[in-house]
Amino acid sequence: MKSAWSGLLVAFSMYSAVPVPQVQWEKRTMRWALGFLPLVGVLIGALEWLWFRFCTHFAAEGLFYAVGAALIPLFVSGGIHLDGLCDTCDALCSYGDREKRLAILKDPHVGAFGPMWLIAFLLAEVGCFAQIYARPALLPLAVCGFAVARCMGGCKVVLTPCAKDSGLAHLFAENSDKKAVAVALLLEVLLYLTIAGLLVYAVPHGLTAGKVLVAVLLVWHGVHEHIARHIFGGITGDLAGFYISIAELLALACAALGGLMI
Repeated sequence: MKSAWSGLLVAFSMYSAVPVPQVQWEKRTMRWALGFLPLVGVLIGALEWLWFRFCTHFAAEGLFYAVGAALIPLFVSGGIHLDGLCDTCDALCSYGDREKRLAILKDPHVGAFGPMWLIAFLLAEVGCFAQIYARPALLPLAVCGFAVARCMGGCKVVLTPCAKDSGLAHLFAENSDKKAVAVALLLEVLLYLTIAGLLVYAVPHGLTAGKVLVAVLLVWHGVHEHIARHIFGGITGDLAGFYISIAELLALACAALGGLMI
């Protein structure tokens, strides 16, 4: 029990901006940490739901809601995954060899392409949230997407070979009980998808939209696996953040576009 509690604290101290008691990072405390990563997504989803209820209660404008909704994941996570998105876009757009791209991921400086794609990502998020606000029938898919994205991102870290013998991804992977964490994360994926399915069950074509979301996420999983293994030689912390960010956006897009057809 103490080990699990320590893992929860490590997960929230690393992957969120939520203030929690600090524990020493070692094999004993980090063993289960990645298994608790989706709970950060649960917190984001809960805040998104409350923000939606607040804005609908006071009849707020769609743009006001959408900007606030796009900022919630940033405030909760502290921007750690968006940092990975920015660095990965810089590396991919460099068109250099593997060593150059890995060096770009490690470089604390930001290039030209990363900020441009980060702005595009945030604009896409705002657009999706605005559309969801106008037709919110599939909001549960978007809300659950934050937890699902982190489940799958955690699986990436424990199941995909690391690109280098250093960095946060290597630290968490090597100190995790990989099989147990992978099983736990896969069970969590099924749990959150089941919850999303139950919430949209009564919505016309809601289950179809859920199936489309699952298919889209599986395609993205395969695309990212190709990028990680064949371009970078394995997973890194930045690539995991890139994966989670795009998975979140795909969930939002499915909820937004699906709402148009209901």
